Amino acid sequence: MNFFSVDTMIISIVVIFIILRFIPVKGVKQINTNELKELLKDKGLQFIDVRTQGEFGRYHIQGFKNIPLHQLSKKENMLKKDNEVVVICQSGMRSKKASKELKQMGFKKVINVKGGVSTWRG
Repeated sequence: MNFFSVDTMIISIVVIFIILRFIPVKGVKQINTNELKELLKDKGLQFIDVRTQGEFGRYHIQGFKNIPLHQLSKKENMLKKDNEVVVICQSGMRSKKASKELKQMGFKKVINVKGGVSTWRG
């Protein structure tokens, strides 16, 4: 008897994927959009939106600079590694990935906005 059918394996992979989506990146602070409103007042922070140029052009939060996720490694020199970086996207998934990349590039203080622009009520 085969304990792992194809259906069981597929369901297991989906469950693992869902769980991994919600595990925060080590060393990255997670905030919601209400907390973001307070941070936007701090001119010493760096705010980046990792959505595509098209998404950013349709709507963006004032104060954020657009560096699409796929260009992040090429444009890291636009950011100061010692200054705190706040990262946002549409839902929080790309910004989570970008936050991880920034940590790997040597950025010391990275903040990810959970829920992204879709939860923003400016």
